[in-house]
Amino acid sequence: MEKYIYDNSNGLWYELHGDYYLPCLTIPEDEVHTIGIWGRKHQQYLREHRPIIYSDLVLSGKLFNYLADIDTQARNKLDLLVTQLAEKEGINEQLKARDQLAWVRAMNNIRNRAEEIVLKELIYGEDAV
Repeated sequence: MEKYIYDNSNGLWYELHGDYYLPCLTIPEDEVHTIGIWGRKHQQYLREHRPIIYSDLVLSGKLFNYLADIDTQARNKLDLLVTQLAEKEGINEQLKARDQLAWVRAMNNIRNRAEEIVLKELIYGEDAV
């Protein structure tokens, strides 16, 4: 048996390991991305609930670009939601100066709600893929 074979149908090289051919997959070194918590959560979601899409992204080499993009979108949306909700509810520096504990409670509440929205819409949502 040959050590390496090329599959024309998917454009991948395979290497012989024992009795099996495994795809030769590598991440291009110039495309190393840092993936934050949101990207990792979405990766776990894809791995568990959308295995075909996950495999397609891995085999095409687009997984890390995709996850880095999702992570950036989630962080930006979270920041925007926290700012908008705090403004809408009147949580400002005057409240912080007057009653720090009330400000912390309100901001934690807002952040938790914003995180739930991001999780539902970007990370676990049907249109998340």
